[in-house]
Amino acid sequence: MRSRLFAPLTRGGRASRAGGWFGFRKPTHLTPPLACGSRPPCQGGEPTGRRFGFTLIELLVVLSVIAVLLTLAVPRYFGSIDKSKEAVLKENLNQMREAISRYYADKGKYPESLDSLATDKYLRKVPTDPITESTATWQVTPPSDPAKGGVYDVKSGAAGKGLDGSEFASW
Repeated sequence: MRSRLFAPLTRGGRASRAGGWFGFRKPTHLTPPLACGSRPPCQGGEPTGRRFGFTLIELLVVLSVIAVLLTLAVPRYFGSIDKSKEAVLKENLNQMREAISRYYADKGKYPESLDSLATDKYLRKVPTDPITESTATWQVTPPSDPAKGGVYDVKSGAAGKGLDGSEFASW
C-alpha cells in the first residue's frame, strides 16, 4: 500500500499531466523494480544511442568569435601598456626633480649623483626608467657652475618618441 503523502504525485491522485503539483515529478523510489534483463523505455532527455559533444562547425564558430574579440582587444591592451609606461616615466622624472630641488634647498648645492639622493634619503631608491627598464640610463644635466654639484636636472635616456610625438630625451 502506498503512502497517502505521495498520493497526489501518482497517476491516480490529483496530479496533472505536467508532472504533479508545483511541477514535481513522480518519485522514482516508489516505482516497482524492473524485471530481470529488461530496460526502461527512453524518457525525456535520455540519450538514444547518440554521442554528446560539440561538432566541428560549432567549435570553429566559437574559435572565430574568440579570434574577432582578440583582434579588437589586443591592440588596445598594448596601447594601454605604452600609455602607462609614459605616465610612470613622467612621474619618475617629477619625483627625481622634486628630490633634487629639496636637496638644493636643504644643503645649498646640487647632489653629486642620483645615488646620493637615495643615500641621503631624499628618495628611497633611484627609480627605474620604465622605457629602458634600467636605472643606469638616466641622463644627468650638470649645473652651469660645477662647484654647485653634479646633478642639476635629469632626463630619460630612452630612444624613441612618446605617443604625443615628442622625444623621451626632451622630457
